[in-house]
Amino acid sequence: MDWQHVPSLQALRGFEAAARRGGYSAAARELNVTHAAIAQHVRRLEAHFGCVLMVREGAGMRPTEEGRQLAAALTEGFGVIAGAAADLADRDVAKPLRISLTPSLAANWLMPRIGDFWARHPGIELELVPSPDLVEIRAQNFDLALRYGRGPWPGVTCERLMDAGHAVVARTGMIRAPVADLSELAGYDWLTEQMNTEDILWARQNGLDPERVSLRSFPTITMALEAVRSGYGVGILPRVIAQADIDRGQVEVLYEEADSDLAYHMLTRENRVSAPLRILMGWLRRQAG
Repeated sequence: MDWQHVPSLQALRGFEAAARRGGYSAAARELNVTHAAIAQHVRRLEAHFGCVLMVREGAGMRPTEEGRQLAAALTEGFGVIAGAAADLADRDVAKPLRISLTPSLAANWLMPRIGDFWARHPGIELELVPSPDLVEIRAQNFDLALRYGRGPWPGVTCERLMDAGHAVVARTGMIRAPVADLSELAGYDWLTEQMNTEDILWARQNGLDPERVSLRSFPTITMALEAVRSGYGVGILPRVIAQADIDRGQVEVLYEEADSDLAYHMLTRENRVSAPLRILMGWLRRQAG
């Protein structure tokens, strides 16, 4: 690689932190340098590239379009470097498997089953990190991510774990099930997760007019499911999230998506699957059935 035209890595690191943190002061605190040092790094890069990389916005700073593109590439690149360094440093160190998953999958599917894994594999420690955010597996040093969607995702190995098509559910006995068309449920309150427009689109395609029904949204699927259990209305969610309540007879399926391409997937780093991780992935496959 020809490094002759690559700016100082120290300057690139300072700029990346400023763009990511939204200001020079926050970047300075992260890198343990002065505000002036970060500002000087950015100025040098702007002179080198001949364009503005950061502009003031309110009390903070934001990258320009050119700056955003550079910062995104730097964040990815520094993440790869950090991940490779961590992998090498930890090659002989026993450490917990770091798992990213959504809060709803953790609460409603994994935690009711995790005791079986602990009993079978007491020597394998797990660090569960529930979050709705999409993580960068290598940059954030995760061993495995359980992700909802259609996939595939770039830069990772992706394996479909279990189907997660839409289902409409209600408290058992509240509504005569099943229904032939969602228009039959127009008189009920509909309970959904916030910012999940795909649920509403699917309901529209299956006979419901969202503009003519009462919609109540919740910050998480788990809260929407709790409202369904309490009989406040009908909910749209992946069937797997409600499966434990279905098995207990607390809720029942009124209408379900057939042959969905939505699923939960296991995402791992390419060529980075340890023996403990293989054991965990095998256990997850068996649990998913």
